Amino acid sequence: MNERRDFLKASLVVAAGMAVSGISPLLAATGSCPAGLTYSAAAPGHWAGKEKSHAPVVSREGNQITITTPHPMSEAHFIVRHTLVAGNGQILGAKTFTPDDKQAVSVYKLAAGQEPKYATSFCNQHDFWVTEI
Repeated sequence: MNERRDFLKASLVVAAGMAVSGISPLLAATGSCPAGLTYSAAAPGHWAGKEKSHAPVVSREGNQITITTPHPMSEAHFIVRHTLVAGNGQILGAKTFTPDDKQAVSVYKLAAGQEPKYATSFCNQHDFWVTEI
């Protein structure tokens, strides 16, 4: 179990590093990520059929963003993390979940001038999902 947690932690560090590194503006500029690195409702790759329960759903009311991933949460299979990312790769907010959380829902208040571009959802079994806002 510790090996799985170490793997998940390492995966999150790599994903966060990509979000803030030089690759993020390139990906944002091209509007695409290499196949197999991220998945989306429009491009689920080998996870076709998993879109509805893995791609983050974004809603906005004024300066408040809510990310929901309609995914069951259990010890064996759960959403690990949400991240809200600006177009330049700046992380505007993030929330880590545990299997004990009933739902994968996160809420962020945007500061003046912050404009989110992507919402991410990481599943411990079905990888890293992105929704463009």
